[in-house]
Amino acid sequence: MRTLHPSPFDLFDRLEQQLQTAERVPAAEIHETEDTYTIALELPGVDRASIDVKATDRSLIISAERRSQPSAATAATSPEGGHGESPAAEARRRAPLLSEFRYGTWSRSFRFPGGIQRDALEAHYRDGLLTVTAPKAQSLTTVSVKVAD
Repeated sequence: MRTLHPSPFDLFDRLEQQLQTAERVPAAEIHETEDTYTIALELPGVDRASIDVKATDRSLIISAERRSQPSAATAATSPEGGHGESPAAEARRRAPLLSEFRYGTWSRSFRFPGGIQRDALEAHYRDGLLTVTAPKAQSLTTVSVKVAD
């Protein structure tokens, strides 16, 4: 028999599902000086080549991808599959018991009160921290920025 009133435990189940599927974006910090805006984003485990920084006249769009890394167990086995296991058994052996890491792509945009000089943007990525410096200006166009050390 089905009841018309949901169980209080159903609420917890829905909350857990929402938390698991919630979009995770990196923490950001923005500073403004008289001449520049500086944006810092925490991007641990992100490969520099996957970071994309684009600029318009008054905004920055930063996107990246965090790819899953092979586990130590994966690196220790031979490419032939090792141990004579079936592919499904080997995949189970390699899978973590618990993983709270978030993988995938994301994008963030930051809009500034004034224009920025797109051609003078600088982006540096070191020790999991991306720092983008945008000098203030009044010009309005879109440009891609290469991320450097």
